[in-house]
Amino acid sequence: MRKLHTAETGQVRAGEVTDVYFVRTRDVLRAKGASKRVCMEIILKSWPDPRFRWGIFAGLEEACTLLEGRPVTVHAMPEGSVFFTGEPVMTIEGDYLAFGELETAILGCLCQASGIATQASRFRVASRGKGLISFGARRMHPSIAPMVERSAFIGGCDGVATLAAARLIGEVPVGTMPHALVLLMGDTVSAALAFDEVMGPDVPRVVLIDTFQDEKFEAVRVAEALGGRLYGVRLDTPSSRRGDFRALIEEVRWELDLRGYGHVKIYVSGGLGIEDVLALSDVVDAFGVGTRISSAATLDFSMDVVAVEGRPLAKRGKRSGYKEVLRCTSCMRDFVVQRGMTRRCACSGPTVPLLEKVMDDGVIVKQPPTVRQMRALAVESVDRLKGTTPEREVLGL
Repeated sequence: MRKLHTAETGQVRAGEVTDVYFVRTRDVLRAKGASKRVCMEIILKSWPDPRFRWGIFAGLEEACTLLEGRPVTVHAMPEGSVFFTGEPVMTIEGDYLAFGELETAILGCLCQASGIATQASRFRVASRGKGLISFGARRMHPSIAPMVERSAFIGGCDGVATLAAARLIGEVPVGTMPHALVLLMGDTVSAALAFDEVMGPDVPRVVLIDTFQDEKFEAVRVAEALGGRLYGVRLDTPSSRRGDFRALIEEVRWELDLRGYGHVKIYVSGGLGIEDVLALSDVVDAFGVGTRISSAATLDFSMDVVAVEGRPLAKRGKRSGYKEVLRCTSCMRDFVVQRGMTRRCACSGPTVPLLEKVMDDGVIVKQPPTVRQMRALAVESVDRLKGTTPEREVLGL
């Protein structure tokens, strides 16, 4: 049987998914007996948009999976942490030959997961507390769909759609119905009734209403057919048919309310961007966002030597030495200091260190929190940012 064109965990841990120059470096160091103990730090080089100023750190658990069993010590921010420009999110200490060949894979884990988590968090801010579901697995290679949706959930999505992703994070998969069901049943109401008859009571009755007819009339027909059992309607209206999408949504809401169906929620999906969600958040109950989250720009982390044999040493453009990130618990301001130093914030609030030891000599010494706890950290941290910064600035708009 043919296989998907993806690397298995064992291949990645063995250093087979790496840039060849790391292999050549390994060979030279071994031949010359020149390997040394180093500290390498992972820090953001640049944002995908120069207006961005914060991100959500994700991918640590996978990075530790790659390093487990190797004689290295790892300090890192907890997954789900907000971080800012110029801050090390993770450091790895050990003989260079113990882990140097994994640089490509470690960065790959962190860069993509953090990019997705950051974008999901921005969408959550734009939704202003309304529901947010990750619909983006179909835009990514299926082998990485669980990672994509896990990262989206950490960033702030309320639910994920795929079975494997939901199982990975310990959640129940969320979804409505596809156009295929409506097309095969031949009518929106027929599809709604069939769905209602077959699905268990734990599945919310959310019906897609844009397949055949005008959304307003389909919403009323479905509501009259299902009555109190109808939980919501979803508009996935093609862009060529939307016109004034907000006016269309308001019209659906009006007609439902007028007929006593105020309990029916309105879901919206279909190519939504940050600005769309921001503009519709007061008239929509939940958003399904796919491509704009799953294909988020990666965050451009770099992994650089900052100390050799305990001596501060870094290439040009990098600050050498062992560092700590301190965060003011009052105003969310961060300070990068030499390891072991303390600093008081100008607001007189106390500061706490963010980098925790998670691995010692290849052994996990701090068990990761649950994915729901990671999400809670991200949500709480960004909510605090929103309390001190204008909304559009938080969103990088």
